[in-house]
Amino acid sequence: MSDAIKHECGIALIRLLKPLSYYQEKYGTPYYGINKLYLLMEKQHNRGQDGAGIATIKFDVKPGNRYISRYRAMGASAVADIFEYVQKKFAAVHKAYPQESKDTTWLKDHVSFTGEVLLGHLRYGTHGKNSIESCHPFLRQNNWMSRNLVVAGNFNMTNVDELLQQLYELGQHPKEQADTVTVLEKIGHFLDDENQELFDKFKQEGYSNIEISALIAKNLDVANILTRSAKTWDGGYTIAGIFGHGDAFVMRDPAGIRPAFYYQDDEVLVVASERPVIQTAFNIPLEAVQEIKPGHALIAKKDGTITEEMFRQPVEQKSCSFERIYFSRGSDADIYKERKELGHLLIPQVLEAVNHDIKNTVFSFIPNTAEVSYYGMMEGVNRYVRDYQKDVLLKRAEKISDEELEEMLNITPRFEKLNVKDAKLRTFITQDADRTDMVQHVYDTTYGIVKDHQDTIVAIDDSIVRGTTLKQSILTILDRLNPKKIVIVSSAPQIRYPDCYGIDMSRMGEFVAFEAAINLLKQRGMGHIVDEVYQKCLASITKPKDEVENYVKAIYEPFSDEEISIEIANIVRPHSLKAELQIIYQTLNNLHKACPNHKGDWYFSGDYPTPGGNKVVNRAFMNWVEGKNVRAYFSS
Repeated sequence: MSDAIKHECGIALIRLLKPLSYYQEKYGTPYYGINKLYLLMEKQHNRGQDGAGIATIKFDVKPGNRYISRYRAMGASAVADIFEYVQKKFAAVHKAYPQESKDTTWLKDHVSFTGEVLLGHLRYGTHGKNSIESCHPFLRQNNWMSRNLVVAGNFNMTNVDELLQQLYELGQHPKEQADTVTVLEKIGHFLDDENQELFDKFKQEGYSNIEISALIAKNLDVANILTRSAKTWDGGYTIAGIFGHGDAFVMRDPAGIRPAFYYQDDEVLVVASERPVIQTAFNIPLEAVQEIKPGHALIAKKDGTITEEMFRQPVEQKSCSFERIYFSRGSDADIYKERKELGHLLIPQVLEAVNHDIKNTVFSFIPNTAEVSYYGMMEGVNRYVRDYQKDVLLKRAEKISDEELEEMLNITPRFEKLNVKDAKLRTFITQDADRTDMVQHVYDTTYGIVKDHQDTIVAIDDSIVRGTTLKQSILTILDRLNPKKIVIVSSAPQIRYPDCYGIDMSRMGEFVAFEAAINLLKQRGMGHIVDEVYQKCLASITKPKDEVENYVKAIYEPFSDEEISIEIANIVRPHSLKAELQIIYQTLNNLHKACPNHKGDWYFSGDYPTPGGNKVVNRAFMNWVEGKNVRAYFSS
């Protein structure tokens, strides 16, 4: 993606199903769990570069001894910093206690981060705040072991204000307006409730307080706690949690918006946001990894029992299509195929744009994430050339000359790497004019390939959000090659609507497709539609969210996709550009063909999978009209 945006966080959870001594004996290390957690997190570093954190919980620790360990760090190197910190602790212990450190029982008793349950989180902040307090996992502490709660997640809730009000009504007073706080306190409240109900029950049955603590830990109904907690949540989420005594869970929203994969054998249960990281870390085949079902929670009790239980009734599955287009790593087998198909499905539009002139067209891509869709485009172009050659040679009535035959057989598509992404600019440049000039050089280009004023350049990107990098850098650089025409191809459809489930795309004015639609309304004397939409959004504020529609769709309805694409080309076109410019976008129908199991397309269609989404898009539009450069929802 040429326009960098922040997006979903990543989680990793490991539940060791054997004693530490088992891993010491089989794998030669008592740190098997923490080493695997590092792998899972490092392989998901694409999901968060603002910060990271880990937490571990030890089983059956004697009273007075620490059983929860947590460490968090900020910055792009947070994962490395965290595990360097942990490894230094281990190294210091081995140096000071060389004999004792070979004993796994001693290690567990004396060394932190040697627990049976391990939770990791990578953070991409979407709320503007970036401090150590904003990094997951979050911890809710209590002297009762079974009332302690550790939570980390990949989520945004659209109705934080409603959830906060519910907490107030329960008598709580959260310290922040953030969805992480509301989730933590909501689960914590019902965890307390469950503890108290069990305590009262066993007390009446004559058990001592010490006996009751063990009975509570054994009998906690995790699914019931999650059901009560999530009853009014509206959003996309994968949330992992651990109770202090050892029960663990990972829950996924009813529409399956956010991803969650897991693997289980007799040694370990592992959960992560992406499938290939589990395959890599544990060297297992694709078919061994499963998805947590929407509306379900994977629950690991302290006794090792693992179940998948429903906590909310699933709705129509709307898994995020942007995961497939851009966010998840392309090493997933299915995602790789889907991204190639996205490139392949654009071929008819591309061929029309270049007037089927393969000889005078150079095909390229905008690094780095569009490379796989580029391969799909390559396959499509090669197939077209083969079919064209066969059609001409087999169906031509008259005899073909040797020269014509030679020319026909020598039609070879030209695939080149024209764009090279350079290192990021230093931020000490503060003057806008200087900064704009320097941004032009974020991308470099390959000279000597394009024929002056004769060739067309076709460059594929995986998506175009703001169009800023196109205008300030890519198009200017490509134009230096003196092409006749530049065709920029997006493997994703036009991004028209904000996200409210985890991606930092929440302001209407940031979308070049929205800017194009507004321009067209003004140009055609239809500006009244803006005010009409605003009034409808304004009137919907007091409506129950289930009755609210996405009124912003009316902004786009008067225009075809092609009309908006033409206006986008006008917007992103630099004043100095000499070449003809065309912008091509993927169609919604083709997106669904390429990604049939991930139909969450609200960014493009405006069809939000939860009622809260419609309230958010309307609020985002109102913010734009009112000149408020703020998000339309609270988040972490």
